[in-house]
Amino acid sequence: MSAAPSPLIGPGRFVLVVGPSGGGKDTLIALARTACRTDRTIVFPRRIVTRDASAAEDHDSLDDAAFDRAATDGGFAFWWQAHGLKYAVPGSAADDIRAGRTVICNVSRTIVAEVRAHYAHIDVVLVTAPTEILAARLAGRSRASDGPLEQRIKRNDAYAGFRADYTIDNAGAPGAAARQLLKVLKRA
Repeated sequence: MSAAPSPLIGPGRFVLVVGPSGGGKDTLIALARTACRTDRTIVFPRRIVTRDASAAEDHDSLDDAAFDRAATDGGFAFWWQAHGLKYAVPGSAADDIRAGRTVICNVSRTIVAEVRAHYAHIDVVLVTAPTEILAARLAGRSRASDGPLEQRIKRNDAYAGFRADYTIDNAGAPGAAARQLLKVLKRA
């Protein structure tokens, strides 16, 4: 006799923001956070990463051992590995989903299917820009730990067939793209 599948976590909604490095995901999320600062139904959890925080990426940091302990102890809503680092969304995000809130976070495209398997309401927003714009943005914020620029640009090729619920072209001024993201967040 097999156990009944566990119900999907809801009734709130995850808005997963994905896309290539340099696409402007964190910029758009920061603009949306400012626009929603008085709206308690929309939550912007800080990601946890096994890399020191910097001006280029807003997150909380843990070393590998502390991260592994937190993962084992159920401290994360979900977590993934990418580019030699570990990333997580804190467990409080799952509590916010259970309370009916909308939770928005920047995640890897590799984790989307797993998140969809555990949460009832997911919207995936792909934020992108043309290759030459991505390259210019990445060159401007270069982090030695990220690897060669050409390699970072090529990573996007692996996701050529990725399907998102929404796509935002962030080639111009970020305000217009942020307004598109806000429309997704405010969607009932």
